[in-house]
Amino acid sequence: MDIPTLEREYAARGLRAVAGVDEVGRGPLAGPVVCAAVIMPLEEALRVPGVNDSKKLSPKKREQLAERIRAVARAYAVEEVSAAVIDEINILQATRLGMKRAVEKLSPPADMVLTDGNMTLDIALPQRSVVKGDALVYSIGAASILAKVYRDALMRDYAAQYPGYAFERNAGYGTAQHIRAIREVGICPIHRRTFVKKFWDGKENG
Repeated sequence: MDIPTLEREYAARGLRAVAGVDEVGRGPLAGPVVCAAVIMPLEEALRVPGVNDSKKLSPKKREQLAERIRAVARAYAVEEVSAAVIDEINILQATRLGMKRAVEKLSPPADMVLTDGNMTLDIALPQRSVVKGDALVYSIGAASILAKVYRDALMRDYAAQYPGYAFERNAGYGTAQHIRAIREVGICPIHRRTFVKKFWDGKENG
């Protein structure tokens, strides 16, 4: 999977700047959804071995790969969409918005976009969705790693700002400890109100 096979197919058709796009954080109760777009080089000498779906990699391996991806990428961009926006427009539309913004931030720009899952973006570029793309397509896997490493670091920062929820361990996901904290002390400003309705009594914490 760490060989840019699909990207090379498009390059043979004249589309040489193929961006892989993925997101991290659609399911958590707190924090933003983070989307990344990356155009990886196709030269064998610049290939990054080990690229895969970020969920299948250890934190240490993800960090190592992210550093290498950022070093060799022709372009990459990361975009956050906040909990407030997620509450306003829903998580699907927030993810589409984040992916669109990440693609638009690429410099040099992409001429083709590959997205993970079944996601159509509001962009003028040719695009294709690939189910399980983060495990099957090199550039999408690279994007998933960049997004995951970025979001995990962000949630560690939020853990210091909003202690008690164990964001450094759960990254905002709905673990038993996290849900218990919401019930005991309420939600903080980065919680997604539309995601916590079942166990939130309206109490605010900060």
